[in-house]
Amino acid sequence: MPGQMIEFRANGRMTPGYLNANAGAGPGLIVVQEYWGLVDHIKQLADRFAAEGFVTLAPDLYHGRQTKSPDEAGKLFMALNIGEAGTDLASAASYLLALPGVQPKKVGTVGFCMGGQLALFAAQEHPDRISAGVDFYGMHPNTPIDPSKLRVPVLAHFGRRDQSVKEPDARALAARYRAAGASFEAHFYDAGHAFFNDSRPQVFDQPSADLAWQRTLDFLRAHLR
Repeated sequence: MPGQMIEFRANGRMTPGYLNANAGAGPGLIVVQEYWGLVDHIKQLADRFAAEGFVTLAPDLYHGRQTKSPDEAGKLFMALNIGEAGTDLASAASYLLALPGVQPKKVGTVGFCMGGQLALFAAQEHPDRISAGVDFYGMHPNTPIDPSKLRVPVLAHFGRRDQSVKEPDARALAARYRAAGASFEAHFYDAGHAFFNDSRPQVFDQPSADLAWQRTLDFLRAHLR
């Protein structure tokens, strides 16, 4: 069943988001958008995770703006205030934790492209509210990454043919986290960037997406229950 648009307080204002609480009871999960905005694909992913037993919330980090233009998406991407976005995600976690249906009281993050890096950043910065993170080919050059701060487990998915997040860079990132003693599990797929996005047939890779989906569910169920 589809969810609904709600608002929650963050950064001294009301922030919109897409909530699906149709699971009834289950752990919370924040679904973090790509650089296009809170588009239908992200809402559908929130619905898909809800069907698997999670209470999901996809915050609108652009506060109503979205686009289909790569150029415009790039501008929105670079203009995003990372500090405010991090607070939006932490506040989304607080909102979920306050819902009676979120049982046990645990919240994870899962994000894609820009959202993948932000899902990792939120897990790094807010272990008091976020218990696990999943990063799908995350990227955002302005996101401060500090492996020494990560206290919760993270799962990451990368494409070997990704020209935006190149395999050597992704492997170096994973190595930095592991060298710092963090729990950082990384998988690499014979696919390009955004291989999980089934709304974009030019990049979608079904076998890689299916495997990443199952690994993500297994990981979240292990760490949020």
